Amino acid sequence: MGSSHSHAGHSHGTTREMQNRALWIALIANGGFLVAEVVGGLAFNSLSLLADAAHMTSDVAGLIIALVAQMLLARPATSRHSYGFQRAEVLGAQFNGLLLLASAGWIIYEAINRIGQPVEIQGRGMLVIAFLGLLVNLGSAVMLARARGRSINMQGAYVHMALDAAGSVGAIIAALAVIAFGATWADSAMSIAIATLVLYSAWGLLRDTTNVLLEAAPGDVSLPEVEAALAADPRVEAVHHTHLWSIASDVTAFSGHVVLRDTDSLHDAQAEGARLKAVLAERFQIEHATLELECHPCAGDDAAHEGPLTDADHDEHLTGNR
Repeated sequence: MGSSHSHAGHSHGTTREMQNRALWIALIANGGFLVAEVVGGLAFNSLSLLADAAHMTSDVAGLIIALVAQMLLARPATSRHSYGFQRAEVLGAQFNGLLLLASAGWIIYEAINRIGQPVEIQGRGMLVIAFLGLLVNLGSAVMLARARGRSINMQGAYVHMALDAAGSVGAIIAALAVIAFGATWADSAMSIAIATLVLYSAWGLLRDTTNVLLEAAPGDVSLPEVEAALAADPRVEAVHHTHLWSIASDVTAFSGHVVLRDTDSLHDAQAEGARLKAVLAERFQIEHATLELECHPCAGDDAAHEGPLTDADHDEHLTGNR
């Protein structure tokens, strides 16, 4: 039988409009506050504020990158880029992960230097700036969280904002310690704690984006479950040569060979293929499904598998039956 390919109806338009709006608002709010935080950090001699400002600088850059990636998502597919530019959001998120790593390294370096050379800090001014920063960061994080959906690009922007909120909380704690106890060391200690959170989040973001670029199966969809769902259909005799991957973080793709029972005509097979794709879209949110429909197992397959492939079977098909 011929191959069947379907692009399920895209419902991303409204979601991505919301994401663009959330990114623009967050960019304007954070860009404006960045100036205030740098001025405050220099005026009050606070490393926590300057560290948070450095992180916010990467946030502003990250938000710009996220916006550019979202704009590329809207570009139509071409003969050269048949899926459009949906991977742009993954590249944007990966770049954001690298920015997080760089900012964390700078924070740790400066904090260690200050532990050995404590400086005078104006705790009250630092407290005011840190509190205002918390309001801006929390508002941006909540807004991005509501709009992010499954987009890894939006996840990267949200992580930046959430960590900035944590950084502002750390700066508030350090300011209170300076005011109450004169503990200037708390500024450096809190900066290192913030940087540790940044490193952890950066690692997770880089891991997830690399998995998408390596075409690993998405974390929220299981290939064995997809195989089992197809194999359980009464009109399906066998399922094999299956692949599951992400085109973008919120667009899942699947391909596989499906042996149909009691197929009398090409029209009947096409109708069954369309029905199976609808099942995949409804149960697993798989928007791009390519099903190779067969009336008997592929030549060269020693046995048609009645049901989902085991890991060993899957490896055998990948290595021996191509």
